[in-house]
Formats: sequence, structure tokens, C-alpha cells
Amino acid sequence: MYGCTRDEAALFRVLAPRLGVLATLTDAPLSETTAELARGDRCVSVDHRTPVPRGALAALGRAGVSHLWTRSIGDDHIDLAFAESVGITVEGVSYSPDSVADHTLMLILMALRHTRSVLHRAEGGDFRLSGAPGRELRDLTVGVVGAGRIGSAVVRRLLGFGARVLTHDTRPRSGARQVALDDLLQHSDVITLHTPLTPGTRHLLDRDRIGRLKHGAVVVNTGRGALLDTEALVSALRSGRLGGAALDVLEGEEGIFYADLRDRPVDHGLLQELQAMPQVIITPHIGYYTDHALADIVENTLASCVRLDGRSPRV
Repeated sequence: MYGCTRDEAALFRVLAPRLGVLATLTDAPLSETTAELARGDRCVSVDHRTPVPRGALAALGRAGVSHLWTRSIGDDHIDLAFAESVGITVEGVSYSPDSVADHTLMLILMALRHTRSVLHRAEGGDFRLSGAPGRELRDLTVGVVGAGRIGSAVVRRLLGFGARVLTHDTRPRSGARQVALDDLLQHSDVITLHTPLTPGTRHLLDRDRIGRLKHGAVVVNTGRGALLDTEALVSALRSGRLGGAALDVLEGEEGIFYADLRDRPVDHGLLQELQAMPQVIITPHIGYYTDHALADIVENTLASCVRLDGRSPRV
């Protein structure tokens, strides 16, 4: 189990013996060097925070590993074709969609109520009403791009708030109205992204599509950073074309999110520019990070290993 956080490691230590799994835990990411830890094992598990280099996959193949699980739904940090070429099957692990859905709704509400600016002023002792008033979800149309497990959970929450909801997906999977992507962009006051990152969805919201959004629209991204063209987003925010953004993921977040950089410069110019904008909220890829979701991730990772032996996992 590579890249284990302290919370994950604690869960693995409790659940692995119950399932009859002998787990080697390390906080180190998978690399050509650490791949040797897996010699003699069929299964390994990696975190989503660190890209997996080809050299590490090749080393795993030489060590006899045949299955790799990423403790995430997305697998864009792994070269799937190369893994297959060295005899390794890659799979994601499902977890509670409510974790990311709750976080998404929180970000939407914070953006609509200008929460970042309000908190900043209040912390400095300024308790006056200032700036534009907030907006209520029941008065707005929210476009949900990607209506899988997480997107559908977001839709359910939005409908509970009385919002008008439009969805766009390769197949209709929620109770909201399914429309073409261009229609969703044109009519939505808030756009939230929940589609997987693939070569076809990279920069799904590019400069052209961002230019088609309603004036003052808010963009929310809790999927993957590269779904958004960050340079185009910054430009639209700077010009006032967009009313705000709330981002839990960001292009180039690797090596920055999950690191303590209080005493070091942040080598990401666009992130620094976004952080300087009062209408932008950034959280460091923590949408999934709840006790329930972590337990799901660990349990489902171990259960997947057990199923390789033809056993029925019981925790």
C-alpha cells in the first residue's frame, strides 16, 4: 500500500487482518526504488496524489505484480496502456459519492454568498454589509457536467435546494434535464464539473467554451484540474466575464497540494493569481477526504485483493 496517509494506514491496520490480507504499508509513493517492496505480491495499491512513472510500472511487472488499484475513482495519473504492456491490470476504487457531493455544494454556496470576502473582512474586525448581496440557489440554474455517481449525488442536493438543474453526460443517469453541452453552458448560472479526465475531456472548458458562459457565471471544479483551461479561466475572472470560481482541483497541483509550503515560495503563477482574487475559493483536493469515504476506500481496496483469491470479502 503505497503513499498511505496516517489515517489510511490506521484503517488498513485494523481491516487487513480481518480480511486475511498481509499488507505492507508505506507513506512513500510508488517509484522504481520502492517497487521492490512489492516483490512476491500480486496486488499493490497507490494513492491519487502522485503520478506513477512508467519506470515504476515496469519495476512492478518485474517484481511479479499483476494488479494495481488506485485509491481513487480517477486513474489519469497512471499510464494505462503502458501498465497493460507490462502485464498489470489497473483499477480504481469506489467510495462514498456523498463526500465530494457535499464539498461541491459547500463550494457553490460559498461562491454565491461571497464567503471568502466576508470571512476575511470579519477576521479583520470589519462587520459591515459590503459588496454585492448573495444569491439563492432557488433562483438559479446549475449545470452539472458529468452525471455519474458523484454528479447524480450533486443533482439530488441541488434539487433539494430548489435549483433548476441541467445535466450533460454521455448517457442520462439522473432525474435532471439532460441537454447538449453548449445549451448547458449558455443557460447555467453555475457550472460544476464531475466528468472523468480523459484525452477527450482535457480542457473541456477551454477558452472558447468559457467565452460562451453567461456573464457573471460561477465555475466549480471538484473533478480534475485539467478539465479546465486554467489560463483561460484566470483571464475570464480578471476581465469580470465570470463572477467567480471554486476549485478543489487545479492543473499543476502535484507537489503543491498536500505539501506544507508556508515557508517556501509556491512555484505556480496561476495559482498565486487565483489566490489573489477575492471571488475565487481554492481548497487543496480534499473533496473526498471524509471519515466515511476513507473507510470505503480502504475496505474496497482490501476487498478487491481478496476477490483475486476467489474469496468472499467479509469485514
